[in-house]
Amino acid sequence: MTLKKLEEGIYAQESTANEIRDIDGIIFDCDGVLVDVSNSYDLAIQRTTAYILKEIANIPKFDPVTSKIIDGFKATGGFNDEVDLTYAAILSLAAANNLKKPGNQFVFEVIKNADQTGIKSVEKFLDNSNANITVLKKKLNYPGRHLDNLLYSIFDQIFYGPKLYFKLFKKNSNFTEQGLIENDIVLLKKELLEILKKKLGKKIAIVSGRGIESIRYSLEELLDEFDIGNSLFLEDESRELAKPNPNSLIRTFKGIGSSHCLYVGDSMEDFIMAQKATEMGNKITFCGIIGTSKYPEEKKKLFEEKNVTLILNSIDLLPKALNLV
Repeated sequence: MTLKKLEEGIYAQESTANEIRDIDGIIFDCDGVLVDVSNSYDLAIQRTTAYILKEIANIPKFDPVTSKIIDGFKATGGFNDEVDLTYAAILSLAAANNLKKPGNQFVFEVIKNADQTGIKSVEKFLDNSNANITVLKKKLNYPGRHLDNLLYSIFDQIFYGPKLYFKLFKKNSNFTEQGLIENDIVLLKKELLEILKKKLGKKIAIVSGRGIESIRYSLEELLDEFDIGNSLFLEDESRELAKPNPNSLIRTFKGIGSSHCLYVGDSMEDFIMAQKATEMGNKITFCGIIGTSKYPEEKKKLFEEKNVTLILNSIDLLPKALNLV
């Protein structure tokens, strides 16, 4: 299939017009779609990794986790969960230290050997590398229970900040700095939702890796514009439902009563989830958002290689792409 540039920021396969004509619902991912998290979640990955390597692993010098590394792990389709990605980065850099290899270089070797199984594929590769990271793995005991796991706790404290962390978990934070969630940039506008609702009614929902309170903190009253009852916030669910498991998307698709919906995401996990849901008999078209990436052309190329039907720079272009304006 051939990808065409229809307008500035809108790219689509030749068959798109026929495929999107009967769309009657939209389901959104949150991070990278409704909210720009490049200075919130991405920074939390970097700071948590640095803290663990220094304070827990006792490694004073290491290469930083770059945006390229974050995008590299996410491109494998197994790292929608930012804490999973943080864990993979920590183990990879600790292994590089033990093997006396350049950290940045070694992390990309790990990424090349990672796949949709996420942290399992990373652990398997590192276990075969003789990097001797067993002690660190025992200390982190990840994933474990969210409420009492060391890595989850440090990540959440850094991301949410003292006040929100206490509100969510009823625990005091060991950090005094403002939470990185304050750096979230909300991309969603009420005007966009009003245009979509004229066409789709109430068939607008969310399937996101975040918890509902985290999303509500950032989106505030805009969250109430969605069908919350049929949305799924995967941080509040069991790990088995994590992307790219399609069951959450299928539940929401059926819950909103859609016969053909658009799932709007920004990651390979989002694409794989939509693809699996479609293979299971649900008419779901994937729309990839690239504008929130620090490397949008690389993300566009990644989606293009997967024959993604519709690629947009921003959700603001949805009305044009769907011929609603």
